[in-house]
Amino acid sequence: MRTLNRALGIAVMLAGAALAAPSWAAEEAAAAGAKPEAAEGHGEESASDWKHWKVKNEVSNLPSLQRGARNFLGYCVGCHSLKYVRYSRMAEDLDIPLEQLEQMMPPGNKPADYILTSMPAADATAWFGKPPPDLSLMSRARGTDYIYQLFRTYYLDPSKPTGVNNLRLEGIAMPHVLSELEGVKVAKYKEETKKGEDGKPHTERVFEKFELIAPGRLSESDYDGFVRDTVNFLDYASEPAQAKRRHLGVFVVLFLIAFTWLTMLLKKEYWKDVH
Repeated sequence: MRTLNRALGIAVMLAGAALAAPSWAAEEAAAAGAKPEAAEGHGEESASDWKHWKVKNEVSNLPSLQRGARNFLGYCVGCHSLKYVRYSRMAEDLDIPLEQLEQMMPPGNKPADYILTSMPAADATAWFGKPPPDLSLMSRARGTDYIYQLFRTYYLDPSKPTGVNNLRLEGIAMPHVLSELEGVKVAKYKEETKKGEDGKPHTERVFEKFELIAPGRLSESDYDGFVRDTVNFLDYASEPAQAKRRHLGVFVVLFLIAFTWLTMLLKKEYWKDVH
């Protein structure tokens, strides 16, 4: 019965994401004016070195944040909330026109509403064992690199209730909702002989690479850009004012430098007759 509930929950979640996704979210990310920017050197990344993958996101990159908002509202809000972010604040910060914002919001929501999921907590608990976490502060709690690695290390695993597993989070309860974009891949392992603490050699199973068995709608570089934009948006959501804070911080530091210089001149003026 528990397995049946879990399977039902996955089906409802995937269907909900498809129904909640605006029409523009279902379009190819490579369409004109909406192509994600793939990171330089992506093709040189080694899958076996996945723990050191870096997202290198920029919260000051407005086009990336706009695409990330599109991605989140198209694929994530069916299960996850951003309970500290209002639609209106997001639209103001990301320069999203009201007409476009209304298309992005799920039916029944208003600009002043917080970005909340429509999935009932009781249903989520029955299907997955616990409700999906709110993602408002996830990038601050786990780090942007963690989230980036999570979305890029899903692999096929028939032994799991969801049919997939994840290198970053073993036994992950969340299905790979972006599989239609990335495709389906399997993890390949190799045997390595290493010395243990007792000095004796032992065989260890080590991850080597991913092998794509069913291509998705996006190329590898486009999917990588899709994930980076999404992570960038989650980084913004964790502190919407951070870009302005950093911009203002430059002027604060310049003011302090100038103020320090003036105080030094003032000190010399007061003490010039003492010496």
